[in-house]
Amino acid sequence: MNLIFAALVFLMALVFTLAGVTLAGSWLIERRNPPIGDFADINGARIHYVHVPARKNAELPPIVFIHGASANLRDQMLPLRSLLEGRAEMLFFDRPGAGWSGRGPGNNETPSAQASTIAALMDHLGIGKAIIAGHSFGGSVTTAFGREHPDKTLGLVFMAPATHPWPGGATAWYYNLTTIPIVGRLFSETLTYPSGTLQMNTAIACVFAPNKVPDGYVAEVSIPLVLRPNAFRANATDVAGLYRYTLDAAPHYRDIKAPTVVISGDRDKVVYAMIHSVGLVRDIAGAELIWVHNLGHKPDWIAPDLVVGAIEKVAGKEVDLQAMAKAVEVRVANDTYGAGKCADIKAPEAELAPI
Repeated sequence: MNLIFAALVFLMALVFTLAGVTLAGSWLIERRNPPIGDFADINGARIHYVHVPARKNAELPPIVFIHGASANLRDQMLPLRSLLEGRAEMLFFDRPGAGWSGRGPGNNETPSAQASTIAALMDHLGIGKAIIAGHSFGGSVTTAFGREHPDKTLGLVFMAPATHPWPGGATAWYYNLTTIPIVGRLFSETLTYPSGTLQMNTAIACVFAPNKVPDGYVAEVSIPLVLRPNAFRANATDVAGLYRYTLDAAPHYRDIKAPTVVISGDRDKVVYAMIHSVGLVRDIAGAELIWVHNLGHKPDWIAPDLVVGAIEKVAGKEVDLQAMAKAVEVRVANDTYGAGKCADIKAPEAELAPI
């Protein structure tokens, strides 16, 4: 009996210690990564955003950028803003629950709901129509926006998107665990900060692989913001619910009529490029696939010039994206970062891969 009591006391002490470490760590993360934009209340959610005006008579229409899972508005703003500054009005924002944005009162838990929040934010800022550019999980929000808000959509640009059902529908165990009531909250309040801190650099290396992680990426993009308990739970809900969402949404992508470009790498180690990217081009009439050899999951950072070219293309400019992709391939041809450490994702639907 004494041993059982001692074990319980030790367990409780460990839980309180880990909770204290997480609380202190979250405070440090927020001190080191403060908000950099403005806030707006959108349907009860406090949304953090950076609105970049264009010069008079800008050559491109407004552009709205939607970041992926575990990220925030800096992830696209840092590589792309300087290339488009002055040429177009731009909106970068933290998706609901990510970065410094609040989740809202029980909403914003699906790509469709987040797309509606974006549309309302555009209204708040006086943006009528825009090109929507989404990366990874942001790709699913982009499809929802293009399908449900066609009156606000001028074109769509997808970067390594996650949009279709994939074999088995599996996601990382810690996302599924986090969505379990009580147990998930306890996990996020005690273990995600210390374990996430230890594994972050390795995980990000595999997100970029086989390409090199840019120097200072983790700090500059404020990636540790996702390790705060509330942000981690929101992120886990997004990722764990994606498969169910795509089962219902994917059959309706054929309803999207906007000009579309999909950029994807054949060495993506995060999503099944041959299912998501090829599937989008199959489902959206007139969509163009830009398939880049030896490119991983981060076209926005590794090939920002190609992303800008895609934006120009859907805006109606004459752009040879295939030639631009070849130039990117020359730049990354010898990249082998993460070799032997990051597993390749191989989908069974290999026959869908473009030649």
